Amino acid sequence: MNGAESLVNTLLANDVRVCFTNPGTSEMHFVAALDHIAGMRSVLVLQEGVATGAADGYYRMAGKPASTLLHLGPGLANGVSNLHNAKKAGSGIVNIIGEHASTHIALDAPLTSDIEGIARPVSHWVRTSQSARTVGKDAAEAVQAAKVTPGQIVSLILPSDTAWDEGGLVHGELTASFPPLFDQESLIRAAEMLNGPETLLLLGGTALTESNLQVAGRIAAKTGCYLLSEWSNARLERGAGRVSIDRVPYPIDIALKVLEPFKRIVLIGARAPVGFFAYPEKPAILTRKGAEILTLADVSADLTATLNALSDATCSCDSTPVNLASAELPERPNGPINLNTLAALIARSIPENAIIVDESVTTGRAFFPATKGAAKHTWLNNCGGSIGYCLPAAIGAAIACPDRRVMALTGDGSAMYTVQALWTMARENLDVTTLVFANRSYAILRGELTNVGVGNPGPRAIDMLSLDRPALDWVDMARSMGVSAVRVTDCEGLESALADGLACHGPNLIEIVL
Repeated sequence: MNGAESLVNTLLANDVRVCFTNPGTSEMHFVAALDHIAGMRSVLVLQEGVATGAADGYYRMAGKPASTLLHLGPGLANGVSNLHNAKKAGSGIVNIIGEHASTHIALDAPLTSDIEGIARPVSHWVRTSQSARTVGKDAAEAVQAAKVTPGQIVSLILPSDTAWDEGGLVHGELTASFPPLFDQESLIRAAEMLNGPETLLLLGGTALTESNLQVAGRIAAKTGCYLLSEWSNARLERGAGRVSIDRVPYPIDIALKVLEPFKRIVLIGARAPVGFFAYPEKPAILTRKGAEILTLADVSADLTATLNALSDATCSCDSTPVNLASAELPERPNGPINLNTLAALIARSIPENAIIVDESVTTGRAFFPATKGAAKHTWLNNCGGSIGYCLPAAIGAAIACPDRRVMALTGDGSAMYTVQALWTMARENLDVTTLVFANRSYAILRGELTNVGVGNPGPRAIDMLSLDRPALDWVDMARSMGVSAVRVTDCEGLESALADGLACHGPNLIEIVL
């Protein structure tokens, strides 16, 4: 058995069964091992940012890591952007990164680079295998590290000779570490703090599962506290019958207004709110001055146990949860598409148990209020702010949950970063309906010009934020990669396209001209 074969067998023994791959010459022995060892689903992508983003979406929905196969330092560099997003989301990913043979590195060939140096900023764990005999053990320890709560990015670098040399050994599954528990004194203080409408329970991470939201709803009913989540959430369960929870708003001025009433804030799986960016003459800390903020449990803790303990401490176990969403949908709109009619049509179309992958920073600000009473669904946000996450994450979510429909909501500018994902959706015949909001601009950045104090931008500044010279043709792009597509300009057309797209098997795209 060579090192590459021991690696594939060890990944399988450790329940890593999907590999998002964009291989090169240094990874050919791993590719050969995937060919003759049964059990690993290999998903080819056309750019490494799609591989890393897909692994992020897979972990969020499967609750276990997938692997990526990346080609040397430049291939890893192409995937760094979505590894950043995955790290912020708390996703576990096992990156397998090819490297030159140890005898070749000293020759400084064109693709030689500092792979460990590239990997460290977006990885919790980095290792280069030293021989074929250690590859299996290295892989088992990599998977063990990836499973550390809430999930970690690991990067295992595989020199070519460790892959092709014989002497590989398969390593069995290693025990994952248990997440830490809350501090008892902090629990007592949190129960004291949550008392009345001037107190906030701010949630993130796995505190946003359906059952944990029910517990939080009972705590709010008993104590009178308010519930919010972070602006960006790795996974949030929503829809009719579930506890509805609003997010801390993205715009600074609105966030300051929303958070001003709260004198006491308890954090479970969330960080104290701060602005996405710094702005002239605006605060970066969004909570009121002098607010008492207590971290009862960070995202690495057992948040289910924490919420249950807080429920016991507040005597709220028998309370009826607040904020249960009723099955109310917006009225059916007609005529031109605007942000409100778009939100209404999406809310009315969400299938039961759908997965919504959201990267609609500007267009989507009306989506949350409109969709809270929609059919039960799961909502995934971009947690790292690096755009181009939506289409790859939709691939991973669809592979993790083949029995659920995925809706990918993305702006046209964001989607261009990883447009190659459409090809993989077609190749794998994934049930993904992609909505591209074609405002033909980086609309979020036009607002940011004003926020940073550029009150009267000139034509050259505006031109750098426009995508209309030439306009992108999403229908032709999608069709060229095997995805059926239509363009719509009014509510009636969008309603029909959504009904058709969500009913068919396989991927489809709707370009919505705004």
